[in-house]
Amino acid sequence: MRALHLTNAGAVPWWVIVACGAAMGLGTMSGGWRIVKTMGQRLTKLTPFGGFAAETSGAITLFVASHYGIPVSTTHTITGAISGVGAAHRLSAVRWGVAGRIVWAWLLTIPAAAGIAGLAYVILRAFGG
Repeated sequence: MRALHLTNAGAVPWWVIVACGAAMGLGTMSGGWRIVKTMGQRLTKLTPFGGFAAETSGAITLFVASHYGIPVSTTHTITGAISGVGAAHRLSAVRWGVAGRIVWAWLLTIPAAAGIAGLAYVILRAFGG
């Protein structure tokens, strides 16, 4: 299997692509249901109409950001859209404590992911990766 060429500087080995896909799949399998429950029930009570509005506005936001080359997170976008649907109904419909915990989780995952990536790099480098 050949490596995927993303830039002129080099290629991504096939095992990296497989490992990333497996990690994303395992992460979704292990915690995806909790995220769906939090977004659709705990953050605000989401109806099918509200879900459609949130998904549509999230998609439009992603298309516009991508068009202008602005890097945005799909998770952040849909969370904001769901909060917006709840707030449009009434401000008290959004559980702001849950929203605050989500934001804290986002802030903490950046240094945590950096630390784990750094550790993985050191370990792989030590074994000749």
